[in-house]
Amino acid sequence: MSKITTIEEAFAHELSDIYSAEKQLTKALPKLARACTHPLLAEGFVIHLEETRGQIDRIDQIVEVLGLKLKRVKCLAMEGLLAEGAETIDEIEKGPLRDVMLLVGAQKVEHYEIATYGSLVALADQLGYPDASQLLAETLAEEKATDEKLSSLAASEINQAALFMAGAVEPAE
Repeated sequence: MSKITTIEEAFAHELSDIYSAEKQLTKALPKLARACTHPLLAEGFVIHLEETRGQIDRIDQIVEVLGLKLKRVKCLAMEGLLAEGAETIDEIEKGPLRDVMLLVGAQKVEHYEIATYGSLVALADQLGYPDASQLLAETLAEEKATDEKLSSLAASEINQAALFMAGAVEPAE
């Protein structure tokens, strides 16, 4: 990380970091969709891929409006989270248990993104960047909605399927 000496540089750095994270995610989501068996989870990964592309477009808009130049950084946090997903795919047989673990990993990604976008919205507000704040808030709302959908899917279907496969519960009516 290059030396950051101003709040504006901190904002630009975090924007560069989440840009890297979103780019990494666009490469991983199709693999995640193929790796799961539950159709709603696979569909969720495909839908989130399109959302992620839109989120990248919003970052591009912010860069243009503010006249920023993104730094070439690699988001190490996202790299680690996606490495966990790859490990899940490699180590857990395709089926309900893998779906559970892929969903857990997806929620970890969403929580990271929620934290980052929440901080960026606050910074944009404090720096007097209303257009950036609005665009970042749109992305934050999408990330929160995705997390809620994942939680609902886990509670209603994904975890139940894994429990049923393990013989721990009777199938849901």
